Amino acid sequence: MKTLIVVPARYASTRLPGKPLAMIAGRTMVERVAGLARRAAEQLTDADFAVATDDTRILEFCRDAGIPVVMTDPALPSGSDRALAAVEGLGAEPEFVVNLQGDAPFTPSAHVVAIVEALATSGTDAATPCIRLSWEALDRLRAHKQETPFSGTTLVTDPAGRAIWFSKIILPAMRKEAELRKLNPLSPVLQHIGLYGFRLEALQRYCALPESRYERLEGLEQLRLIENGMSVQAVEVQPGRIAIPGIDTAEDIALAERLVAEYGDPDLV
Repeated sequence: MKTLIVVPARYASTRLPGKPLAMIAGRTMVERVAGLARRAAEQLTDADFAVATDDTRILEFCRDAGIPVVMTDPALPSGSDRALAAVEGLGAEPEFVVNLQGDAPFTPSAHVVAIVEALATSGTDAATPCIRLSWEALDRLRAHKQETPFSGTTLVTDPAGRAIWFSKIILPAMRKEAELRKLNPLSPVLQHIGLYGFRLEALQRYCALPESRYERLEGLEQLRLIENGMSVQAVEVQPGRIAIPGIDTAEDIALAERLVAEYGDPDLV
């Protein structure tokens, strides 16, 4: 296959144990993410998908639901490591590997397609999506960071759209923001979406590298790529109808169900 989309699904979670099997509006989280992986694979040429789990309960659920699944070592430190383990466990040799987070059930399949297409055309080691924030959305992000400073990641790019840096602070600073607001309804700020596509050899190199200095300080695994001279194509995409970056708590599930009731279920449209 040319592309393998991997959904890491780890059972243990401090705030929401058994998270992949949690129900959201009548469907488990792992079903929802596997469904969007399937839809993305159908839009790509020679692509497939699989769930990578560390728990027999998730393994058995996926098998019963007809979802491709592979067991991986519970000790693996990240979703990217689990994605590589899935490639090896399946005996696959794809050109591209997508790490589709298992707790992001409302990621539009178009985002997955966009980063795979970017990998094919840009020649970069990795690709990841981002959204250009409106001024209103930027104001909301700033307000949210007053309560939770390490929520939301932004990035800056070069003229070709390659990522220069990612940070938990809002980049860039703007000296003449009042003037910029009059010129364009969109701000210069790009908010990162935690979805990654890799060339297989880049993923292998990434997983073999030790945690980097700024990766550790900011808590952002993608900085390991930048700090080691690897190239990351940032792809601007449109936000989905239900803009929840991830499901981490019971409160997140309740919010997701309210939004599904309000906007409709993306899985059924």
